[in-house]
Amino acid sequence: MRTLNLGILAHVDAGKTSLTERLLYAVGVIDRLGSVDAGSTRTDSLALERQRGITIRSAVVSFVLDDVTVNLIDTPGHPDFIAEVERVLGVLDGAVLVISAVEGVQPQTRVLMRTLRRLRIPTLIFVNKVDRAGADPERVVRAVAEKLSPSVVAMGSVAGPGTRDARCTPYGPADVGFTDRLLDLLAGQDEALLADWVTDASTVPYPRLRGALADRTGRALVQPVFAGSAVTGAGVDALIAGITELLPTVQGDADAPVSGTVFAIERGPAGEKIALVRLFAGTIRVRDRIRVGATGAALVTAARVVADGADVVASSVAAGHIARLWGLTEARIGDPVGVPPERAGVDRQFAPPTLETVVVPARAADRVTMHAALSQLAEQDPLINLRQDDRQHEISVSLYGEVQKEVIQATLADDFGVVVTFRETSTVHVERVCGVGAAVEVIAVAPNPFLATVGLRVGPAPTGAGVSFRLGVELGSMPPAFFAAVEETVHRTLRQGPHGWQVPDCEVTMTHAGYWARQSHSHGTFDKSMSSTAGDFRNLTPLVLMTALTRAGTRVHEPVHRFRLEVPGDVLGTLLPALARLDAVPTDTTGQGTSYLVEGEIPAGRVHALERRLPALTRGEGVLETAFDRYRPVRGPAPTRPRWDHNPLDRKEYLLAVARRVVGGR
Repeated sequence: MRTLNLGILAHVDAGKTSLTERLLYAVGVIDRLGSVDAGSTRTDSLALERQRGITIRSAVVSFVLDDVTVNLIDTPGHPDFIAEVERVLGVLDGAVLVISAVEGVQPQTRVLMRTLRRLRIPTLIFVNKVDRAGADPERVVRAVAEKLSPSVVAMGSVAGPGTRDARCTPYGPADVGFTDRLLDLLAGQDEALLADWVTDASTVPYPRLRGALADRTGRALVQPVFAGSAVTGAGVDALIAGITELLPTVQGDADAPVSGTVFAIERGPAGEKIALVRLFAGTIRVRDRIRVGATGAALVTAARVVADGADVVASSVAAGHIARLWGLTEARIGDPVGVPPERAGVDRQFAPPTLETVVVPARAADRVTMHAALSQLAEQDPLINLRQDDRQHEISVSLYGEVQKEVIQATLADDFGVVVTFRETSTVHVERVCGVGAAVEVIAVAPNPFLATVGLRVGPAPTGAGVSFRLGVELGSMPPAFFAAVEETVHRTLRQGPHGWQVPDCEVTMTHAGYWARQSHSHGTFDKSMSSTAGDFRNLTPLVLMTALTRAGTRVHEPVHRFRLEVPGDVLGTLLPALARLDAVPTDTTGQGTSYLVEGEIPAGRVHALERRLPALTRGEGVLETAFDRYRPVRGPAPTRPRWDHNPLDRKEYLLAVARRVVGGR
């Protein structure tokens, strides 16, 4: 059977989860509609989701349409949980982007559509809430064409928008205006169709137009727009027909080598790890030993698949399906399963979190439990970026926004019984290497106390290139374990540059290497005071690397968001000084009738303050859209962050701390 893995995406409150519920009802998976407000929807299964009426974790439910198995994935709409959406993108065959007919194109809508187009994910657009007061589907379709994609076509009309009796009628071959618009759009992408149109438009049959529309939609060149109401069900049948007709399905090869991707991690009732896997090819059977990640292997102890609206036990999982697998204890989000699929390793599409906070347990006795709980949450959301300061005994997490903080707090209390508070949220900076610096310490030559020779050269790398480690010495000059120890320590050390911030992009070359071979006293056992160990290289590398970094120089950069702000014309005079006080820099101001569109950039740490002040500044009429843009050099004194490890910049302190563990035992 063919399979379609379909994502439902939207800006928060556009009706995404309600649409998912309506689709499940329409195809017979559920016999009663749930309500987001009542907390009774199928896909919002977490207690916190039901309480707050928002989606926090992606949920999967399956049903059959004709001969196609549809795995429907409901994703979060709030921007604080954009990482959850990102993890789903790599496993989608198609998507439905939901837009409110009242609010129209919103900030998160733009972010999602840009990403869907960039990844070439076939997308249908559903204009929801046509029954709500103030609904204007035609205005929204025009805004979609202007702001999201010019290659859109409305697939039907809406009668009585803004009323409970709103009705949606699909266009057909008798709707000349529709066929003309469709032919005009498709002819610009199909030379053969264009030639026939120029010769005689009446010779292009309607089935050919629909076939061409399905082809262009499947290649993400056109985005059909449907309209309706998830609450009343208006227009949903047309959307379902569009899903089966216009979105591409897959027929995976069940006999091919296993190839899949881990896109989510859950925990079972007993705390066991459960990996959600999209299988692109092959078949996984219970008791199979499969490769997970770069080198690891695991025994599949149990499996469940989503089928007909339920999560059922399975003895095997075939290509095209989504499964929950037990036994993959070392699996991490993003790991390939078996042969890495072509779609695995989709680059990060959204900005990393730019905020962080310290989590403080209400009772000191809960510190260990809190750390274990946060570690589990970090499995489900790696971008939490759990960081433990062993010196000050503090734990920090990275955030996208304040709502995410509230969710973490509630989850710790409800699921783990740990009450926590948070320190004030601060901005996460980075350090970029300015020049080239080198350092070397030689074995048995003061002041090097370790039985290792390490030389490193550090230089800048292009933004986004990451950290690369290269050998400038012969690979056979040392045991491989010693090279591995240096490389691993380089990556760990660069999480804290000279100012305490991560150094994300640089090239590190090992220029010198040396060791003392394994030795022992006469007729004695191995004596590590005479022989190099991997520990010598792990302890020496931070000293050498920090010296090289200091000589190269680093500069602290802060995250900057670009913003678009639509405001009434009469408040512009008071708004601009307020933006200046928030360090926002307008780059363009454009009049739009009685309103203004202000565009510019603002430090990430000031975005939340702008969001709080905007209603008062604009009488509640301001519409703000922000998105991460880049990191820029900090103006003025460089902010520093306290180190959470033994400080290699203070040689005396570092050696004193390390000597207690390493040197003192020799």
